[in-house]
Amino acid sequence: MVRETVIGLEIHAELMTQTKMFCACKNDPDETHPNINICPICMGHPGTLPVPNAEAIALTQRVGAALNCELADISKFDRKNYFYPDLPKGYQISQFDEPLCGTGSLTLQNGSTIGITRIHLEEDTGRSQHPEGKDYSSIDFNRAGRPLMELVTEPDLRTPEDVELFAQELQRILRYTNASHANMEKGEMRVEVNLSLQEEGLSAAGKLTGTKVEVKNLNSVRSARLSVVFEMNRQADLLNDGKKVMQETRGWHDTKQATISQRVKEDAHEYRYFPEPDIPPLKFSEADLDSSRRGLPELPAQRRERFAQEYGLNADEIQVFVDEKTLGEYYEAVVSEMGSWAEAEGRAEDMPAFAKLAANYLLTDLKGIMQEHGGVIEDTQITPENFAELLKMVAADAITSRVAKDVLLEMFSTGGDPSDIVEEKDLSQVSDTGELEVIARNIVRDNPAPVADFKKGKKAALQFLVGIMMAVTKGKANPQMAAEILKKVIGS
Repeated sequence: MVRETVIGLEIHAELMTQTKMFCACKNDPDETHPNINICPICMGHPGTLPVPNAEAIALTQRVGAALNCELADISKFDRKNYFYPDLPKGYQISQFDEPLCGTGSLTLQNGSTIGITRIHLEEDTGRSQHPEGKDYSSIDFNRAGRPLMELVTEPDLRTPEDVELFAQELQRILRYTNASHANMEKGEMRVEVNLSLQEEGLSAAGKLTGTKVEVKNLNSVRSARLSVVFEMNRQADLLNDGKKVMQETRGWHDTKQATISQRVKEDAHEYRYFPEPDIPPLKFSEADLDSSRRGLPELPAQRRERFAQEYGLNADEIQVFVDEKTLGEYYEAVVSEMGSWAEAEGRAEDMPAFAKLAANYLLTDLKGIMQEHGGVIEDTQITPENFAELLKMVAADAITSRVAKDVLLEMFSTGGDPSDIVEEKDLSQVSDTGELEVIARNIVRDNPAPVADFKKGKKAALQFLVGIMMAVTKGKANPQMAAEILKKVIGS
């Protein structure tokens, strides 16, 4: 029997606000000391009153606008009642039937369009800790009360790739809108997968007959993808054996690379939702909602399209500049400097090549240096102006690409000006043909075997000789000029 995989996602993201959702406690995900950022309100003491965080509401609406969601003019908070040790009040202030954001959509890079059911705002819980080898657990309430945005998709995803692409693109949008750092390794973004199998075609008719299983504790995009693959196979095996799939909540066990049953899934009515009596309904004017829509920054999909049109980069290069937003901004600053220089030099037609040159040096050389020596683009001592100055010297044949790599490393270490470094270290390109011919004659004299190989038609032999010349000149000879001069000397 042919079955179709039907997947919906629930994704939580901790918002980047200064304070918690309903109190003035600091919202600090990096705090390592337990129970520091707490107060009677986020600890649920009797007689305390919650006050909604306006910044968290605005950030949620901004994300909703970025995802083409309908922004509600009236919204409210509700109490979601359940008991768990890390929930100090015995209920969670959330949103049930009137969320801040309604239906929307997100188009993935593979062309699939995924519907958004809703985005609502709630408070996070504390964090239970279970020391290994101990017979007790402890609770850190620093996280309790942090603003937590929850996004629910339509069951429009069909493959592990869909899940991976959706989570990655949402993570980018959260970062571009400055709503959340969305670092999954820190728990700032968490993915839950709802998956079922059904006879193919029924979903097209609007009838979902498969039994839904929810997978929690997915703290990486990789885990989300692997959990989908595992559940697809697990449920298919059950159905093929004539067994039923149980509606339940399962967790992902990274070591076993498997989902593990946790509990039977609760339905919404079991949470006994009712309106939060201490917070009146929220009302937004059309001007308020328009402000959320108009205040959007350039989003990842828009940056991809613009970089392709303006700079002619390939998809892989563009994706790095999209994923690393600050690096992309640095790149544009470098290209802008190069553009001013090219126009002044009458070389504006060469700008596509210069834009490509800048991308190559940033993505290959500078990123390689940062990976080897540590550091991120935000902290680099190399200004975009100095980086562009280095590229101008390469483009003007003032230095060779080999020398440029050494100069770049010195710039990374000291923050120095490339022109000063080249002058101080005497690294200017050797372009005197007479000087290069003298060097070439010595090389040809001392290396008869590769010279003979070149005369027999072995092109690699010439590259070997060029390498020797580059070593003798300490990388200052132009490789193309060196090759031509060597061929001339060999043929004379």
